[in-house]
Amino acid sequence: MLYYLLTTLYVVVCLLLLVVVLLQQGRAGDIAAAFGGSSSQTAFGARSGATLLTRATSVLAVLFLVGSLALSIFWGKGSGAAGSGISLPAAQSAPAAPPPAPAAPPVPAKK
Repeated sequence: MLYYLLTTLYVVVCLLLLVVVLLQQGRAGDIAAAFGGSSSQTAFGARSGATLLTRATSVLAVLFLVGSLALSIFWGKGSGAAGSGISLPAAQSAPAAPPPAPAAPPVPAKK
């Protein structure tokens, strides 16, 4: 039950993060501005004050990371080993005994 609740909250956080990131304006317009093609003194344009969208992005990004860690820890508690979900082939019986060695050739008699 708790796992499904955490997963649902995680999906909601992911969707909100997607929407908030897509609502933000680009900082510099094009790639040339990022490498000094514009008149700005910094690589990604002048720093502006943090808006509601940038703060929401930061909060949602932290929730995204914490949620992914929590789900991975919660998922790992169910099994004792990393490969516990893998079914192994049935155990084989011991190999058959090797056939008996051939009889040694007769030794010639001495005269």
